[in-house]
Amino acid sequence: MAFSDDEVERYARHLVLREVGGPGQQALKAARVALVGAGGLGAPAALYLAAAGIGALTLVDPDVVDLSNLQRQVLYAEADLGRPKVEAAAARLRTLNPHVGVTAIQVALTGETALDLLSGHDLVLDGTDDFATRFAVNEACFQLGLPLVSGAMGRWTGQVGVFGARPCYRCLVPDIPPDAETCSAVGVIGALAGVIGSMMALEAIKLITGAGEPLTGRLLIYDALSAQTRTVKIGADPGCPTCGGLEH
Repeated sequence: MAFSDDEVERYARHLVLREVGGPGQQALKAARVALVGAGGLGAPAALYLAAAGIGALTLVDPDVVDLSNLQRQVLYAEADLGRPKVEAAAARLRTLNPHVGVTAIQVALTGETALDLLSGHDLVLDGTDDFATRFAVNEACFQLGLPLVSGAMGRWTGQVGVFGARPCYRCLVPDIPPDAETCSAVGVIGALAGVIGSMMALEAIKLITGAGEPLTGRLLIYDALSAQTRTVKIGADPGCPTCGGLEH
C-alpha cells in the first residue's frame, strides 16, 4: 500500500517518529474505525483521526446540529445548523483529508443494531452520553472481539479508558447509575471536550500503530479545575453481565 507524494508530505511528522514511521502509518491507512457519537467527544476525535490518516472512518449518530452544540463541538459551524451531524462531519473531514474514506450513518445505535453497525471494523470509539448506548456498544465489541476506546465527561471532569475482552466497560459500570446525568443537565466546559476527545483519538492511534502503552484495562481521569490527572486500574468483575462468564 504505497503512499502518494501528497501523503508522504502530509504525514511527514508521523513518518519521522520512531514509534510510528512507515509501518505505523501504513497500519493507520489500513485501519477501519467506527466512531459512535459525533458530539462533544466525537467531534475532536474525528478531526484527529482523519488528520492522522485513518483509512476508513464510520460515523454513527442520530442527531442534527444544534446551536448549543457549537460551544464545544468544534467540527461544526453555524452553517451546519439543522443538518445531520454525521453528514456535516463527513463533509468537513473530507476537506481535511481526502485520503480518508468517511461513511455517515444517521441512526441511533441500539442493542438490536450494534452488531451490524460495528462489524467489519478494527476498533471502536464511543463518545456517547447515555449508558444504554454505551452498554450496547460494549456488548457488540465484546462479541466481535474489538477493542473499545471509551470517553465521558461532565462539568469539569473527563475520563478515557480502553477495554478489551476482559475487563470490559461493564466491569467498570455494571448497571446504569441511579444518578446518571448528561451534559445537557449538569453542563460542561467546552474545551474539556477537546482534551478528552483528543485523548480518545490518541489512544486509538496507539492501538493501531502499536506505539507506547495504551490505557487497556485502565481509566485516566482528568480534573480540569485542578489541572490534575490520575490513572486507576480496572479489575475484571467475575459477576460482569457481559464478560463475567470468561475464565480468568
